[in-house]
Amino acid sequence: MAYDLEEQEQLASLKAWWGKYGNLLTWVLIIALAGYAAWMGWNYYQRNQSLQASQLYDEMQKALAAKDVEKVQRAATDMTDRFGRTAYAQMGALAAAKAAFDANDLKTAKARLQWVIDHGHDDEYKAIAKVRLAGILLDEKAFDEGLKLLSQEFPAQFAGVVADRKGDILVGQNKLEEARSAYQVALDKTDQKNPARQLIQLKLDAIGGTPAKTVG
Repeated sequence: MAYDLEEQEQLASLKAWWGKYGNLLTWVLIIALAGYAAWMGWNYYQRNQSLQASQLYDEMQKALAAKDVEKVQRAATDMTDRFGRTAYAQMGALAAAKAAFDANDLKTAKARLQWVIDHGHDDEYKAIAKVRLAGILLDEKAFDEGLKLLSQEFPAQFAGVVADRKGDILVGQNKLEEARSAYQVALDKTDQKNPARQLIQLKLDAIGGTPAKTVG
């Protein structure tokens, strides 16, 4: 009898607790399950997007090999429009920019690079786009615009490349002392085993070698 009474008391307490918190608990469970379902759905969506983008990127690589510039640009547009959040869209835009540049279509090349800068989600891809766009601006003699682009933040591993490109632009402006300083920074920031050092050294030597030291 005591056991039955204790059971009844526990059941009454449970009913009271459920009456007070049951509705809240139900909603918490519903929200948690909805969140899990949304997370699973998002992961599936992301995997599906990545798969489709990779297939399109493969098609672009074939078009690049065939030197079919028109098809390359179509594929790049499809990737940026439909799969803009994937890495393939960034890689595709960079590849399409190179193809356009090689075809002397600087307007398209600049637009592709600017897309990566504005919409890219990877700092390394964005840095590559900035350096390449600065190179086109150099060719167009848009020196101030190029230097402004290179004054933005870059990942540390791009310090040598950025300094080298700054040196090129400064040479274009005939600011040779500043160019020498930029090339010296490029040498200091470029690994000794990197073959690019030879070209940087040649450019530095061509404008007079080591930059002058200021007297303190």
